[in-house]
Amino acid sequence: MIEINFLIPLHRDFRAYQAGEFRDLSFAEYRGKWLVLFFYPRDFTFICPTELKGFAAEETKFKELGAEIVAASVDSEWCHKAWFERDLSMVKFPVIADTSLELSSHFGVLNKSNGSAERGLFIIDPASVVKYALVSSGSVGRSVKETLRVLKALQTGELCPLGWEPGMETLGKAA
Repeated sequence: MIEINFLIPLHRDFRAYQAGEFRDLSFAEYRGKWLVLFFYPRDFTFICPTELKGFAAEETKFKELGAEIVAASVDSEWCHKAWFERDLSMVKFPVIADTSLELSSHFGVLNKSNGSAERGLFIIDPASVVKYALVSSGSVGRSVKETLRVLKALQTGELCPLGWEPGMETLGKAA
């Protein structure tokens, strides 16, 4: 069963790796912005680098929409550093080292049987409230295109029907 706390932990720092540097990341620094937070199971795996590269390739589009990207896995910042410097230098957004499993537990994506994070994706609004959550099988990668579409739909503040794309009619104001 998935249990998500729909308010993100604003007053806790998490260790992260970002573009060659270690840093402490606080979700409070993202208040006032949209945030796309995604979890992946482990470094040095097969599907995870395709997702990390995909989000990195479209990071400019997210920024144009006022959104930041943060990734997380249960691996250490040192493991992130080794993998990203070797294979993923194009990734510039921060990657949290959730070695305490606190963040994965908070978002309900911790796989307790193997200690890794499930493939979870969360779109968080500028007030730090989760507005979209997707948790999928570890064997299926996510769609960056769909994530962008959902972000745009959420930003309209309107009711968006199945398959809605920017420029299409909405069904009116969301409650």
